[in-house]
Amino acid sequence: MEFSGAKTAIFLGPDLLVVQRDDIGTIPWPGRWDLPGGGREGDETPETCALRETREEVGLHLSPSDLVWARSYQRPRGTVWFFVAHLPADTRDDIRFGDEGQGWTLMAPGAYLEHPLNIPHFADQLRIYLEQPKAAERLAS
Repeated sequence: MEFSGAKTAIFLGPDLLVVQRDDIGTIPWPGRWDLPGGGREGDETPETCALRETREEVGLHLSPSDLVWARSYQRPRGTVWFFVAHLPADTRDDIRFGDEGQGWTLMAPGAYLEHPLNIPHFADQLRIYLEQPKAAERLAS
């Protein structure tokens, strides 16, 4: 299966983990609030890509079983996979910010959807996930 990259919406309790991209004009979406993830390396599967990028960017070691929802969609550079993981709120203590981006924060999902510095196609995928019946159950637990 060919794809260009993967992103993961990681909920820590009810909040979404977001990373502020570097403010460099040579990268897509400079300075915007992003989700952990990035480009495929070698022959990675979408899941492997998402897990590696999460580990590199925020230091969280997710397992494939932590990925509770997945969806692929098309972008100009090819297919992108969008995953969702729900972890306990105290997992925030395990975050070790990597060397890409300006920093991280936790944000209510609705705040991300409405934030002027969100990345629109990630907000669209998050909105699709949040409309799923199981999403509300996972956020409530």
